This record gives sequence, structure tokens and C-alpha cells, in this order.
Amino acid sequence: MKKMTLIALLGLLPLTASAMTLTSRDIQEGSPMADTFVYQGFGCSGGNLSPQLSWQGAPAGTKSYAVTAFDPDAPTGSGWWHWQVVNIPVKTTTLKRGASGHIKGADELTNDYGGQGFGGVCPPAGDGMHRYQFTVWALPDAKLALPDNASAALVGYMLRAKSLAHAKLTATYTNKGQ
Repeated sequence: MKKMTLIALLGLLPLTASAMTLTSRDIQEGSPMADTFVYQGFGCSGGNLSPQLSWQGAPAGTKSYAVTAFDPDAPTGSGWWHWQVVNIPVKTTTLKRGASGHIKGADELTNDYGGQGFGGVCPPAGDGMHRYQFTVWALPDAKLALPDNASAALVGYMLRAKSLAHAKLTATYTNKGQ
């Protein structure tokens, strides 16, 4: 046993399997998002399209996925949920740009704008740069057990409680105003 641990520490043998990853052709880690992904309303003017996302490396036992988009910098005291999609079939590992509203077999929940599906980025003008955390969650059940009209906070709690693994991609946006 000591020999195997030493070999693994030397980098000759991996200690664990590779981690789950999330990538996108539309958004990059730490980089500003294009107007294509900006909300249309609330003083913002954009395309309000959800970005393309792909993931891999889910652990054994994964039976569904969830995808969320969250702004921890929103001036609410509790952040802002832009997107919560649950019960994504396990065979789905890519969402195309603009997929919101068209994800077969999945349930898109109410965002903090009060609508279902993706609500684009829209920080208050002059509020500085905001971070937008896109996260994919690997789940052990085909359907996440949620009450009707579950709050975004409850969904976030359940995802963290049930998740087998997750991967995050954080993009940014600054609303410079008119």
C-alpha cells in the first residue's frame, strides 16, 4: 500500500478519476460576456440567449443533470438566479446556444426576473463588474424531487445536497449604461 501511494504521489499513477468539466464556445472563464447573452428589459438591451454549454466527466451513478446560472454580485443580499434547469436527461451533455425553452425532457424553473427559462445578464448600470456562475450538476436521480413552485434558493440547496459532482464556469459582464 505504501508503494502505491508513493507511486501516485510521484505522478506515475492517478489517485482519483478526472474531474467533471464544463466548457463553452460562447463564454470563457473570467471573460466578459457578449450582448447576445444580455437580458432584454430591466434597462438592458440584448439578445437574451442562453450560451452554448458542454460537459464531461460525470461520475458513475449519474442519472440526470441540472444547469444553473447565478450572479453572486447582484445587489439583493442573496444573489440573482438567471437560470435553473433540472431533470436534464443523462444522455444530454451539450446545450446549444439559445437552448432555453427547447431542452427535451428537462424542466426550466422560474428565474429571478419572474419568467421561466434563461434570463440574460443585466447588472444595474454603474454597479461594476458582476460574475455569472454557470454550473452543471451531476445528480443520482432521474428526477430531482422538488415541491411545485419551489423557490430558487430551495432548488440551489437541493442541488448542493444531492450532487454527485459539479463543474463551474464563471464569466463576467459590466453594464456601462446608456
